[in-house]
Amino acid sequence: MEGLVCVIVVNYNKRAYSELCLTSLLQTAYEPMRIIAVDNGSTDGTVELLRDFRETCAAAGVEYQLILNDGNIGAPAARNQGITRSAGSDYIAFVDNDVAVRDVQWLRTLRAVLDEADDIGICGPKLLYPFEPYRIEFAGCAVSPTGRVQYRGRGAPRDAPEFNERREVQCLISAVWLMKTGLVREIGVMDELFSPAQYEDIDYCYRARDAGYRVLYEPATEMYHFENVTTDGSSDINFKYVTMRNAVAFKRRWRHMFAAEGGPPDREMKWLPLETRPIERTGVPPLIGCR
Repeated sequence: MEGLVCVIVVNYNKRAYSELCLTSLLQTAYEPMRIIAVDNGSTDGTVELLRDFRETCAAAGVEYQLILNDGNIGAPAARNQGITRSAGSDYIAFVDNDVAVRDVQWLRTLRAVLDEADDIGICGPKLLYPFEPYRIEFAGCAVSPTGRVQYRGRGAPRDAPEFNERREVQCLISAVWLMKTGLVREIGVMDELFSPAQYEDIDYCYRARDAGYRVLYEPATEMYHFENVTTDGSSDINFKYVTMRNAVAFKRRWRHMFAAEGGPPDREMKWLPLETRPIERTGVPPLIGCR
């Protein structure tokens, strides 16, 4: 029997994306799986969707738990709430509500990577833009010697050879990743210093690596990611300020590591102005594989 995976999905409005995310998760070819949905005070009908989804999961034979917060407590705290409900699990997955499953075998593929060695702590897939030609949105993170963060492969063709090899990376983003539950027991939960969002996942990867674990990018499985949807339009949060503040906190904490890692120089850390499309223009992207 496969080890229990708890999939934690944090929601804050964006009902259409949450519906696509959760519905696609039920196509995942993996058992046993527990979906833990956490809502941070949504006001657009997302709460009603999450409540109704309990019946959908029951019909599919998937365990489901729902945590409702009165307001937006931030992504790190919400993920930590999910972690507290992961008792009995062997693995914990983070999946943002603006992610949709592309490869129904994604959990089995990532779990197989984690199981290859005791020192592999976190593994993440290739993330694609959810519209043709399905270019790469994320192929692992690189950090420059000054602490600037870059999405590897962003905008490249999905079959670009340099982004289709498994490799150890400096960090991943938690839009999608799978980690061993034992890692949480060893290094703890996400640091809520980085609330409401930004850099909490990068910090967590550095904490894992500082404890002797490896963080791997695995391109053999792919997921869709609607870039910037989770934070876009959140008028209650000044994301420009939060990002700058949390970047400073990250750099102060981990400069001793990233300054000596030989990451790309700052001149290569460019954020290309690429087209993104909302769900209204993409519809439901196709699934790969069969359950």
